[in-house]
Amino acid sequence: QVQLVESGGGLVQAGGSLRLSCAASGDTSCISVMGWYRQAPGRERDLVVRITSAGGDTNYADSVKGRFSISRDIAKNTVHLEMKSLKPEDTGVYYCNADAIDLKLSRINTYFGQGTPVTVSS
Repeated sequence: QVQLVESGGGLVQAGGSLRLSCAASGDTSCISVMGWYRQAPGRERDLVVRITSAGGDTNYADSVKGRFSISRDIAKNTVHLEMKSLKPEDTGVYYCNADAIDLKLSRINTYFGQGTPVTVSS
């Protein structure tokens, strides 16, 4: 089991910046990928960015490329999301995500945190 706790959300004006953090605990040694998803009001949860534990490879949604940046601290089991040039369409609840390998059952378990709200005013 992996537990994820997000922090850093809030209200910001368009063009501003925010930094989200996610701390993982539990069976963190099995985590293969961590990242962020967001869910705008009335919409499905969509990928923002993911980063692999092994090589640090990243995968950004086109809508955030050049504005958002993910970083990780493997020793502290945390990931951070730096968000710059925020737009009203970035508004939503941001969820930390982790995929962990279950060797016993030969499958990948997916975990999400409780989410942290981000509101960008125009």
